[in-house]
Amino acid sequence: MNITFRQLRVFTEVVRQASVQRAAEQLHLTPPAVSMQIKELESQVGLPLFDRTGRRLSLSTAGEYFVVYARRLLGTLKEAEDAMARFTGVESGLLTIGMVSSAKYFLPQLLAQFHAEHPAVAVRLRLGNREHLVTLMQANEVDMSIMGRAPKEWPNRAEPFAAHPHVLVTAPSHPFANAESVPAAALVREGFIVREQGSGTRAALEEYLAAYHLQPMFIMELPNDEAIKQAVMAGLGVSLLSRHTIGLEWRNGLISTPAVEGLPLMRRWNLVTAAAKALSPAAEAFRYFMLERAEVHLAGMFGAEAGLE
Repeated sequence: MNITFRQLRVFTEVVRQASVQRAAEQLHLTPPAVSMQIKELESQVGLPLFDRTGRRLSLSTAGEYFVVYARRLLGTLKEAEDAMARFTGVESGLLTIGMVSSAKYFLPQLLAQFHAEHPAVAVRLRLGNREHLVTLMQANEVDMSIMGRAPKEWPNRAEPFAAHPHVLVTAPSHPFANAESVPAAALVREGFIVREQGSGTRAALEEYLAAYHLQPMFIMELPNDEAIKQAVMAGLGVSLLSRHTIGLEWRNGLISTPAVEGLPLMRRWNLVTAAAKALSPAAEAFRYFMLERAEVHLAGMFGAEAGLE
């Protein structure tokens, strides 16, 4: 098959976006150009890679198999590019960083600083929960990830760079909000709004509840911290969230963080890479930048409520 890496990149982006239009926007191409690349690829493969029903676009059985090999080939090419970059020592090229949703409250500001010092490095962010980021790292689709709890199920290098406190959050009108202290046992009567399975925030909550042998009711499961904050502020229930996600609401009195036995639950932010991955000069530059700057930056952003002072 006379397949090009350009075709593979277009194909995997269409798979990722589940849309020719959105893939075209990400690749800075026109939708007809993307469609042409897919048609040429399918011609080379000899099979349809997508099932097209109206406007819906989904992988065919052949496409589901082929995307595994496409990502593997692109990952190998990225490794070759990184290896050549290490010979030249040039800090340039594309750096792909995965991050959990909680990191979006501080990482963009750090990336702005990094870009000012390393303007030749283009950065692309991939957002997902912990399990999704592990999958991306295993497939070599991201260079490194920012997350709380480091994965144990595969070989990796996790380097802590800042404290990551988790606190109970309630509506300001909740009885806990005005209490001097709340015993852990009192939480068993509360309805919890939680993140999905696979989220580090959900894992932190389950760790805390297990430590105190608590089994409160989980009344709602939501896919991101923003939705949880809105539900908590509306008085629908309580939750455990990273303190780094609630700075604006806390400072404006829209959300409360009562003093609860055993909280804050102190975790660490980690910079995670695959154990066997040799980083490019650009990735190494970002690694050193995070290890040297991130903790001070977080302390400046969140101050005492971040648990860093």
